[in-house]
Amino acid sequence: MFVSANKSLSTTLPVTRGQAAYARVPELVVISGKGGTGKTSVVASLAVLAQNVVVADCDVDAADLHLVLEPRILETHRFVSGHEAVIRQADCEANGTCKEVCRFGAVISGEGSAPFVIDPLVCEGCGVCVELCPARAIDFPERDCGEWFVSTSRSGSMIHARLGIAAENSGKLVSIVRNEAQRAAARDGSCLILVDGPPGIGCPVIASMTGATGVLVVTEPTVSGAHDMARVLELAAHFRIPAAVCVNRWDINPEGAEQIESQARQHGAVIAGRIRYDTTVTKAQVEGRTVVELGGGAADDIRSLWAHLEGWVDG
Repeated sequence: MFVSANKSLSTTLPVTRGQAAYARVPELVVISGKGGTGKTSVVASLAVLAQNVVVADCDVDAADLHLVLEPRILETHRFVSGHEAVIRQADCEANGTCKEVCRFGAVISGEGSAPFVIDPLVCEGCGVCVELCPARAIDFPERDCGEWFVSTSRSGSMIHARLGIAAENSGKLVSIVRNEAQRAAARDGSCLILVDGPPGIGCPVIASMTGATGVLVVTEPTVSGAHDMARVLELAAHFRIPAAVCVNRWDINPEGAEQIESQARQHGAVIAGRIRYDTTVTKAQVEGRTVVELGGGAADDIRSLWAHLEGWVDG
């Protein structure tokens, strides 16, 4: 169960039939609604405390969990998704049809032997130019959008990825990371998958959350923190995923922290704990270590948080 900072409140979080079917190994997805709340620092510390877990970094647009856990890459796989148009210059008749029909402005005028070229950063892969080119001089290969990795770290197996610059389909890459994490957990006999989710409420967040056993929202006592926490809690409620909230740096605005916790309860979430402001967190980031490995007040709070979460996982 999740147990709140208020010792009188404890709530068992049920797992629906659909969640149980999908989450063969329980998945705790840590999200934030916004960037900069300390989500990744919390995930890294929980991974070290838990041991025998599989860590999945689903923040594929800006992955950074590897900076702390320092995984050793065992496997590297290409992530191929969608298509991109490429003009075969030897066959191009320079009639300009491709430029006329491209509504995205991806076809630009070239020089010399390349009268037209397609900007891969602008091309949406719709294929209209491929179909309408009179000379059939445009190829439509699959788009190489990034890589995903199977690694090992000091906390156990880690599945992570790197989306290419301006690449799309991050939700599909997130799904690959989660599926591979399930495979790794089954192989390793792990009891839990810790997911470092992306910020916001968009496609990659939905792909990170769908079918999860539970979500932990790491927020901060600010106006934007409260606003974005509410949005992500509404998203969790939409998918009927049990949610808990942890207020990071709560002591910089105690009144704001109380308001956020009250707001979280109104959204049906429970309060998993609080983490105080601690300069050791910055020191840990600089040294490439987790907060709990350095110790301090924040480390104690994260240990207390994990004790509450561990009770829910075991239950």
